[in-house]
Amino acid sequence: MNVLDRFRLDGKRALVTGASRGLGREMALALASAGADIVLVARPSDDLDATAGDVGAIGREVTVLPADVSDPESAVAVCTRALAEAGPVDILVNNVGGRRENIQLQDTPLATWRKLVDLNLTSAVACTKVIGGAMIDRGTGGRVINVASINAFVAGRGISGRHYETAKAALVQFTRSIAVDWAPHGITANAICPGLFMTAPNRRWLKERPEVIDAAVAMIPAGHAGDPEDLGPLAVYLASDASRFMTGAALVIDGGFTCL
Repeated sequence: MNVLDRFRLDGKRALVTGASRGLGREMALALASAGADIVLVARPSDDLDATAGDVGAIGREVTVLPADVSDPESAVAVCTRALAEAGPVDILVNNVGGRRENIQLQDTPLATWRKLVDLNLTSAVACTKVIGGAMIDRGTGGRVINVASINAFVAGRGISGRHYETAKAALVQFTRSIAVDWAPHGITANAICPGLFMTAPNRRWLKERPEVIDAAVAMIPAGHAGDPEDLGPLAVYLASDASRFMTGAALVIDGGFTCL
């Protein structure tokens, strides 16, 4: 077997949350390029429709399920629907998340804290419970990929909203825990921890608080922020047979930022 054949995903189905734009979109397109059929889950938008069209243009089957998985009940419902309408899911990519609020802890209402922890942590737990549970019942293994952040390890500088650091650190430990529990079932669980990528939210931060983004870029040894396309190959690796002995890992992709 050619080593590149181990990266192929033919005959697999991947469900990607937050798939309409940014990192989710690029991972969905990369997985489709490697041969997987794709279930796209995101809030309704023209971007979601555009991503679906691009996946279809690659020649893969695409299922679009609009939903806001930051609400745990909605997350459970849409994952249950995915299994019923699209069929078995072999690869789950929990990508939904974001800082969204730049608020000092002492000024953060508890309701806001809960809502943002649901966005960055509980959404992944809910989707993993349903899709991962179905993987166990099916008995043919699977892949869980959780998109965390380098802020699981280091605090963001010049910006508040520590719900984000807290939830992403918890997501990494959640990943490690289910990796242990589910390894006997042939299911791997790994986390991707991106640094600064110029997604739409970060382009917004660049417009509103350019000093925050400029300071972060200045600390990246590579000299620039990441392009969302750079995440696609890593997602393919973690989804494929090439990574079959890797589980419980938290893979940093940040241009060297956390090396300093």
